[in-house]
Amino acid sequence: MVTVIINGKKYQAEEGRKLLQVALDNGIEIPHLCYHENLSSYGGCRLCLVELAGRKKSSLVTSCTLPVSEGLEVKTDTPQVKKARRLVMEMILPQAPDSLRIRVLARELGVSAVSFPSEGDGCIRCGLCVRACEELVGAGAISFASRGSARTVEPPFAEEPESCIGCGTCVVICPTDCIKMEERDDERKIIRWKRTLKMKSCVRCGRPFLPLAMVDVITRRSTSPPPGERLELCPDCR
Repeated sequence: MVTVIINGKKYQAEEGRKLLQVALDNGIEIPHLCYHENLSSYGGCRLCLVELAGRKKSSLVTSCTLPVSEGLEVKTDTPQVKKARRLVMEMILPQAPDSLRIRVLARELGVSAVSFPSEGDGCIRCGLCVRACEELVGAGAISFASRGSARTVEPPFAEEPESCIGCGTCVVICPTDCIKMEERDDERKIIRWKRTLKMKSCVRCGRPFLPLAMVDVITRRSTSPPPGERLELCPDCR
């Protein structure tokens, strides 16, 4: 364990743990959109900027990528930090102007109007869906494409990704809700990726409840005991 100082107060933390998580664990709120404790750090949204203390010049770093070490001292609410976060939010808001979470966060940061043109596709390029698909699901069905302002997330060659199993992890983890999923009859569609999957039906009630591609992956990856009724019965019938 090491001692870190946040806003003048000392905290004990596991060495190497990301500063953002240490702050959150201790009830210190730092705005963030691209961070998840179970995924690799990316530092893409840059909302979690903090100021390193004890420096001659102001030094702002992303707290989600900063590993804590003995004696590390940071400040999370200095004028420089607040100004930088507002500027970042002014660039994020036009990308997802219809997202409730983004609008609420923007208001908390003092951003209501922006001078940047609205892109309006909902994606803020946080990379959560890309990392979750690769690191949690193991599918790697989507990735970043292009660079700069043209940077986007899409399946390989912008075609329907055969490696997508329709688990919906990307839908759940997206901070702006721009990845939509719908189920109709015996099909599930991940609309943003143009992915359509057939569903397995419950052997008891007949209700479709799980993509067949997901059933196949679970079966292949499962060790003893076998999945059993989890793959035959819907949650309501188990």
